[in-house]
Amino acid sequence: MLDDHQPAGPVSATPRPAASPPAVALPAPAAAPGRHGAEAAGGWPRGYPSGYAVVDVETTGLRRDDRIVSAAVYRLDARGRVEDHWYTLVNPQRDPGPSWLHGLTADMLADAPLFTEIAREFAERLAGRVLVAHNAVFDWTMIAREYARARGRAPVRQRLCTIALAKELALPLANYRLETLAAYYGVVQRRAHHALDDARVLAEAFRPALARAARGGLRLPLLACLPITEWSDTPGPQGSWRPNWRRSRRRDPCPYPNPGRYVPGGPLVQGMRVAFSGDTSVDRELLEDQAYESGLHIAQSVSRRTSLLVTNDPESATGKVRNAREYGTPVLDEAAFTQLLREVVPQGGTGPGPGPERGAAADGAGC
Repeated sequence: MLDDHQPAGPVSATPRPAASPPAVALPAPAAAPGRHGAEAAGGWPRGYPSGYAVVDVETTGLRRDDRIVSAAVYRLDARGRVEDHWYTLVNPQRDPGPSWLHGLTADMLADAPLFTEIAREFAERLAGRVLVAHNAVFDWTMIAREYARARGRAPVRQRLCTIALAKELALPLANYRLETLAAYYGVVQRRAHHALDDARVLAEAFRPALARAARGGLRLPLLACLPITEWSDTPGPQGSWRPNWRRSRRRDPCPYPNPGRYVPGGPLVQGMRVAFSGDTSVDRELLEDQAYESGLHIAQSVSRRTSLLVTNDPESATGKVRNAREYGTPVLDEAAFTQLLREVVPQGGTGPGPGPERGAAADGAGC
């Protein structure tokens, strides 16, 4: 059982080993879809990562201006054996947010180190490893934003979401909540939403899942991690907290009708339905804001009516990429999209023009 009161500074549970080597790009496997190439000695797939960092962070909320209040890392070797673990509180320099959820109050965090003070050690725990988390896009995005604020970059090249892995393994789960996954593997949760215990639970559940994937030669659902190089904290009430990350962001309806699909080589046209998948070097919400202010509709999924998918990883196994491939939806990378975003053509026009006032009514079909 974990202690009720954790020390303010970083805690290592085992003697700290030598620093991990710098992050390196993992080789792309040449296996057929769904399989992961030849096996190494002992039956382990050759293309699997050489190590993992199982991570959990607790935060002040779910907006892009929210901060990390605690972080934990379990380091695992290539076959999922635990090497050590580490935990720290972090002073967010603001209201701690949902204390009823993560259990951390302003008094408890007052003497905790700032993120800039633990950034180097945190990076050492992540370096050269695949970041593993439950709903990994959330943990990775919060970490990437903290490093962007600190004028640095997290040494992570790839991440693995345990929800995606559970789906690839076709586990018979009622849902994909962490407690459901833990129960399936017989792992007991002691303190839900405590970063150290959540990381422990996830590490113990990930180990048998990794072994099962290896036995079946399954290609792991790895996604590229791009550092955030452009970001902006949105002003908002301190301590704000919303239950559904990213989905809670609401915008007024796009006032333009959908002009149809993007034509490769042509311009973007106001009203086009644009979906985003995977990491972007510009903070995702900031990039979506820029597209919205240019008169584009931000789509949360890819359908036959989607004009364009923006992704830096067109070979990934995300649902949006699979749907785009099935529907023949045009795909652009972030750099090409941001270039086109500078001159979005107005509906019925031939050149760029200012966007309309938000909330204005549109004639014809909605976008």
